[in-house]
Amino acid sequence: MKMIIAIIKPFKLEEVKEALAEIGVEGMTVTEVKGFGRQKGHTEIYRGSEYTVDFLPKVKIDIAVRDELVAKACASIAEAAKTGKIGDGKIFVLPVEEAIRIRTGEEGDEVL
Repeated sequence: MKMIIAIIKPFKLEEVKEALAEIGVEGMTVTEVKGFGRQKGHTEIYRGSEYTVDFLPKVKIDIAVRDELVAKACASIAEAAKTGKIGDGKIFVLPVEEAIRIRTGEEGDEVL
């Protein structure tokens, strides 16, 4: 079992969600986050004063998937989230040692 963490542009969330649903990913956790990479933010003018916006709004998606679905899920996320411009985001894949459904006590892949 793996945990896929994807950081994407907020307006791409719906497309990513639909792409994942098409391949059978049933659940995800979505968090609104802020960050920057090579993009380094930008400057804006508010009431005549210029200021720098260092951290840009992003969306973080956490998805636990079976090992055999990892490549498909990553490809679906990358395809749906891509704009071709700087700041499209990143995908990270981490191992999951254990998963437990609180309601039933199920463990491992049964949780998914």
